[in-house]
Amino acid sequence: MDSVAIFCTGALLACGFYWFVWILGPAEQKGKRAVDLSGGSISAEKVQDNYKQYWSFFRRPKEIEKAEKVPDFVDTFYNLVTDIYEWGWGQSFHFSPSIRGKSHRDATRLHEEMAVDLIGAKSGDRILDVGCGVGGPMRAIAAHSSANVVGITINEYQVKRARQHNKKAGLDSLCEVVCGNFLQMPFADSSFDGAYSIEATCHAPKLEEVYAEIFRVLKPGSLYVSYEWVTTDKYRAENHEHVEIIQGIERGDALPGLRNYSDIAETARKVGFEVVKERDLAKPPALPWWTRLKMGRIAYWRNHILVTVLAALGIAPKGTVDVHEMLFKTADYLTRGGDTGIFTPMHMILCRKPDSPPSASQADS
Repeated sequence: MDSVAIFCTGALLACGFYWFVWILGPAEQKGKRAVDLSGGSISAEKVQDNYKQYWSFFRRPKEIEKAEKVPDFVDTFYNLVTDIYEWGWGQSFHFSPSIRGKSHRDATRLHEEMAVDLIGAKSGDRILDVGCGVGGPMRAIAAHSSANVVGITINEYQVKRARQHNKKAGLDSLCEVVCGNFLQMPFADSSFDGAYSIEATCHAPKLEEVYAEIFRVLKPGSLYVSYEWVTTDKYRAENHEHVEIIQGIERGDALPGLRNYSDIAETARKVGFEVVKERDLAKPPALPWWTRLKMGRIAYWRNHILVTVLAALGIAPKGTVDVHEMLFKTADYLTRGGDTGIFTPMHMILCRKPDSPPSASQADS
């Protein structure tokens, strides 16, 4: 009888673990399983060392303000977090306003489609995705508009994942992914019919540099839309809680420094863009974008237990638990940023490259 009880208990535990990993484990869009978590392009035995290296950047804050340091800083971050993002969040690494009666997946897709609708992309156009990640937005946008979308990301592992997803979705004929630095893009002048960036240019040490590159590769008369991470008019630099929240977001998301909303249009104009429209998409009547973070707390603890077990068994790399914990703490800072209203990840700016270049006097003004 004892042996039967032991067998039944063991079978129950095995079935429970299988359910925990393979049923609850995949991301929303079935892109990644828990047992496949990795350190991106980093070998498994070096994940923990690279996690420590990532945090060492913040002990030298002036270093991450230098353009030449950005590739290492951001590349390390995305090697560490890409699999966890994809597993626990989905293939679109960004937020969207909650929509009553719509799933998070549908709200995300509509947020992405709005970007390409704003720039008027159509079949046959060549559109640039600045900071494409694993290509969730690019696939939604290509499917919605039938435009040819070229994405650029600094991270080789994300290029590999994006190409796999593009092929699986049957969109590889419309979606192309390039590994490169968006501060020095490998594209010819005036070679795109439009461009967008969704919560990506916040990684640039100087917004002016990435905007200037986007301006360079756009054809005259073309539109560019960006959803920017910024502090709002409610942020107070003398408020210690506000500073703590913003610094927590910066540390947990590989940001050299969050900008204020008032800097965005000024920077766009400085590089030559005409500002067509600008507004915070998080403001009412939009529902809170951070609702999904609050609702995900139970899932976090489930996932954290799973990651801890997998790391202990040697299935997930050492350091994965540290990365997962870092992201949970960052989610709390993001939630507080939303609750207080001092931070938004969707300050939208729509810009147009003039039909003719500005005169020297206009450029200097």
